[in-house]
Amino acid sequence: MTAQTSMLHIRVDDDTKEQATEALSYMGLSMSDAVRLFLRRVVIDQAFPLELKVPNAETLAAMAESRMMMAKHISRFNSETELFADLEKNSSK
Repeated sequence: MTAQTSMLHIRVDDDTKEQATEALSYMGLSMSDAVRLFLRRVVIDQAFPLELKVPNAETLAAMAESRMMMAKHISRFNSETELFADLEKNSSK
């Protein structure tokens, strides 16, 4: 059974909406996703949630690489052993 949903209408100036939509798109979120996430965190934490930020250049590059690898079904490691060895090697960096 699916949960019943309600429409939520908010007013925000056009410039803020445009800028927020762009920033959220870089995070992979729609405006509706962000509002739902915000409200879920309020419910769960019973507090105002922490701010989400646009990823820095290094994180954006890693996200792009990950998406490309998933699309092409590429794995950086041939086994779990290789993965854990790499994690162990790089964990002190």
